[in-house]
Amino acid sequence: MFALSGTAEPTARPTRRALLGAAATLAAATVPTLAGTAAADTGPQHAATAGFVTARRGELRLDGRPFRFAGTNCYYLHQQSHYMIDAVLDDAAAMGLAVVRAWAFADGTGQSYRPLQAKPNAYDESAFDALDYAVHKAGLLGLRLVLPLVNNWPDYGGMQQYVAWFLGLSDDSYGDGTHHDRFYTDPGIKACYRAWAKHVIQRRNRYTGRRYCDDPTIMTFELANEPRCRSDKSGATLLAWAREMSAHVKALAPRQLVAVGDEGFYGRPGNADYPYSDYEGVRWEELLALPAVDYGTVHVYPQNWGETSGSKPGTDATDWGTRWIGDHITDGRALGKPVVVEEFGLRIDAGGDIPDTAARDRAYTAWTDAVRTAGGAGDQFWLLTSRVDDGSFYPDYDGHRIMWNNDPANPGRTTAQLFAAHARAMAAEH
Repeated sequence: MFALSGTAEPTARPTRRALLGAAATLAAATVPTLAGTAAADTGPQHAATAGFVTARRGELRLDGRPFRFAGTNCYYLHQQSHYMIDAVLDDAAAMGLAVVRAWAFADGTGQSYRPLQAKPNAYDESAFDALDYAVHKAGLLGLRLVLPLVNNWPDYGGMQQYVAWFLGLSDDSYGDGTHHDRFYTDPGIKACYRAWAKHVIQRRNRYTGRRYCDDPTIMTFELANEPRCRSDKSGATLLAWAREMSAHVKALAPRQLVAVGDEGFYGRPGNADYPYSDYEGVRWEELLALPAVDYGTVHVYPQNWGETSGSKPGTDATDWGTRWIGDHITDGRALGKPVVVEEFGLRIDAGGDIPDTAARDRAYTAWTDAVRTAGGAGDQFWLLTSRVDDGSFYPDYDGHRIMWNNDPANPGRTTAQLFAAHARAMAAEH
C-alpha cells in the first residue's frame, strides 16, 4: 500500500511513511526473537498445503476446481519474531482467510530494518529466518502467500536503493521519478534484480527443506509492490521491464503464479480522473495482457486518490471504489485473465465519506460483494495485524488496521467478522 492525496499533482501522504518507518523500527527491535510456542518447531516438515494454484481461462484453479478466495496483507512477516508471525497467521486461519500477501525484500544497510540484501548480490542468510518461518507456518495452516520481490517505495530499501547502489542518484520517488525510473532500464540494476529474484525463488527453506519454487504455499511471486514510472507517461518503459521480468520469474517458478503487483492505473491520456489517467506511467490492461502474467492486481484507496465528496463534489468513496472494482473485473474478463483486488482500505474520516466504523463496514461489504458477484478471483484487505512480542497489539499506524480479536474493546471487531463471513462465502463457491 501507498497513499496519495487527490490533488491534480498527487503528493505522498505522511501516514504511509509513518506506518512503515515505525514498523521497520519495531522489526529491528524484535528479530530474531524466537518467542512463542512455535519457536521450538525447527525441523523440516511437509506443509499441509497441497497443490499449486493455477490460472486458466480467466479463473484461478486448484486441484481441478475454481479457486476463489478472501485474504489479507501483512507486510511485516519477513522481519518479525516467530511469536508475531504465529499470532497473525493463526488469526488469518481462524478468520477463514486463504491468502496472505507479505514482503520478500529488505534492501540496503544503515536503516532500522534488517536487510535481506545488504548490498548488490550479497544476501544475509540469517536474516531470512523470519521469511522462511512465515512460509513454513503458512503451509502448516493451509494458507497461501503472495510475495512481491521489490518495493516501488523506499520503505525497506526499494527501487531507490538499487538506483543509489548503481548510479549514486538521490531519491525522487515522490517527485518526477527521473532517478527512480532508471531502475527499469539500467543494465546493472536489472541484472541485480534478476539475481535477487533467482535467489529468493530458488532458496531452500530451512524449516520445510523445500525450495521456494517447489512449495505450493507460495501462490504468487509479484514483480514489485505498486510499480510506477512517472517519467514515461506512455507506459512503455514499465511495460518493457514487466515483459522481461515476468518471463524471468516464470522461468524460475513455472508452477507458481506471476503477477505485476501494480495498482490498476489505466494510463489513459487526457483522462482527468487520476487513477484512470496516465500520470503514473502505468497501463494496467497492457501489463495484464503480457503472456507470463497470470492475473491482474488492483488496489483501492479512494480517500488517498481524491475520490471523495470532500475532494471532488458529487463523488462518493464507496461508490467510486465499487465502480473501480467492477471496471477491472470486466476488463480482465475481456482479456481472459483473472483479477484480484489485492489491497483495499479506508480510514475512519468524515471528510473522506467514512464517518464511523459502521460506514466503513458498509463500504467493505459493498466492495467484497462486488468482487464475489462480478466474478473476481479474490480480494485481500489492507491489513491484518495481531500481537507483538510484549503481548500488546500492533499499532494502528495508518488507520487501516484490522484485528481478529472479538473482545468488545476491539473497535474493529465487526469489520473482522464481515471479512470472515466473506471468506466463507468465497470458499463456498469453489
